Amino acid sequence: MKRIAFSAVMVLILVLPNQAVNAERIKDIASIEGVRENQLVGYGLVVGLNGTGDKGRATMQSMANMLARMGLTVNPRDIKAKNTATVMVTATLPPFPRAGNRVDALVSAMADAKDIQGGTLLMTPLKGPDGKVYGLAQGPVSIGGFSAGSGGTGVQKNHPTVGRIPNGVIIEREIPMSLNSLTEVKIILHNPDFTVASNMMREINRALKNGYASALDPSTVALQVPEPYKGRIVELLRLVENINVAVDLPARVIINERTGTVVIGENVRISPVAIAHGGLTIEITTEYQVSQPPSFSAGETVVVPSREVKVKEEKAHLIQVSGTSLGEVVRALNAMGVTSRDLIAILQALKASGALRAELEII
Repeated sequence: MKRIAFSAVMVLILVLPNQAVNAERIKDIASIEGVRENQLVGYGLVVGLNGTGDKGRATMQSMANMLARMGLTVNPRDIKAKNTATVMVTATLPPFPRAGNRVDALVSAMADAKDIQGGTLLMTPLKGPDGKVYGLAQGPVSIGGFSAGSGGTGVQKNHPTVGRIPNGVIIEREIPMSLNSLTEVKIILHNPDFTVASNMMREINRALKNGYASALDPSTVALQVPEPYKGRIVELLRLVENINVAVDLPARVIINERTGTVVIGENVRISPVAIAHGGLTIEITTEYQVSQPPSFSAGETVVVPSREVKVKEEKAHLIQVSGTSLGEVVRALNAMGVTSRDLIAILQALKASGALRAELEII
C-alpha cells in the first residue's frame, strides 16, 4: 500500500534577541581588512592501504613518477599494486602564518579507492592561488570510521574515502604583512547595514575620544590610527574589537518550506486583520490486487493498482490577528492552532495583503 498524506510538521519559531539590548562586540560582527585565511591545495599519494586503493593506470603512472624522482625507473604497466590511492590534499592557511607552524590537512580520494583507512600520505607540497608552495603535508590519515564486508553485504561508518591529518601540514612560507606600519585600518561588517556602520563609528570615536573613525559605506568603517597608537596596532585593535555596538536587525521572516521551519524576527509587526484559514487534508491510497484469468484461457495473471483519493476540509473561522510585538503575533497565530504549512500560507497571504510589515524570504 502506498500512502501519500499532507500532514502537519513541526513548527520552529526562533525569536531573535531584543533590539534594545542587542549589543555585540565588534569582533563578532566585523573583521579587519586583510586579516583572513587562505586556501591551499596539492596532489599526493596515500600508500600502505590494505588492497583498497586505486586500480587505474593514472595512479600507477604517479607511482612510477615518484619512484623516478627517487632514482628508480619502473614501467607503470609493471605496477599491479592496489595499496596506493591518489588524493587531493587541502588545508587552510591562518592569518599571519609563521614558518614552522602546523595546521591540519584534509585528504580526499580522487579515483576508485574504496578506503584510505590506515594509509600514510607521502610528502605533498601545498600551493596557494599564486602557484607558490606555502606548506608541506605528510603523515598517517585518520578517517574516524571504518568500512567492512563485500559482495553486497557490508558495514560502513563515516566516509572512508576522506580523512584528516591533525597538524599534518608544516608551513614553509610566510605571507608578509606589517601591521605596525599601517596608518589606517578598515573594519568590514559581516552584514552590511547603514545603521550598524553608523553605530560602530560613533562607539569607536567615543572610546578613542576623538573622530578617528568614519563610515565609508554600509560595509566599511575606516579608522585612522591615533598618534599614541602608532606602532602599537595590536593594542589599538584589541581595544576596538571589544567595543560593544548596538545591532539593528531588519524586520524579516524566513521560511523553509522543505523543513517547515519559520523564523520570525523581533521587529516583525502585523496590522489588524481578520484571518480565516480552513484545514485541507488530501489522502491518496493505492492498493495492488492480483487479477487471475479463467482456467484454460489465454489470459495472464496481472497486478492491478486500485487508487482511492479522500479530501477532507475543516470549517474555517474568522479570527482577528494583530500585534505590536513578536510575542503578541506568536500568541495570536498559536491561538488559531495552525501547523507549519498553514503558517507559511498565512504569512504569504498577510504579505500579499500588506498587513505583514516585514520582509518575507523563502529559502
